[in-house]
Amino acid sequence: MKKFFTEFKEFALRGNVMNLAVAVIIGAAFQAIVTSLTTNILSPIIGLFVGKNFDALKVTVRGADLLYGAFITSVISFIILAFVVFLMVKLVNRIMSVDKKPETPQTPATRECPYCMTQISVKATRCPACTSLLENKRS
Repeated sequence: MKKFFTEFKEFALRGNVMNLAVAVIIGAAFQAIVTSLTTNILSPIIGLFVGKNFDALKVTVRGADLLYGAFITSVISFIILAFVVFLMVKLVNRIMSVDKKPETPQTPATRECPYCMTQISVKATRCPACTSLLENKRS
């Protein structure tokens, strides 16, 4: 049982798990802010054009209220949240790529002898395996 808790502790305190936990908590808090923005600010502004609060728009079908205004508000909230997450991921990717140097293609150190197919140095003028005279250009 002690081994189980030790393994769990290693897992839970690993860097990626802690980063994920922080991201989920911050994401939930940010989602509450975006929901408040759409519910308390954007919906009333859109409601100015409709004539009443946008969240209150509904259709009654056989006694059941379909709150399509609240649904559209939730869709707007999702779009704003997805856009902000997209921008944040794009920013993080840009920051992470600043440290990386562009990869330069490595010139091969060996080539193949056209006569015996042995791997030889690119600087070789004669194959050590078959002693064939080689051209100076790479094959």
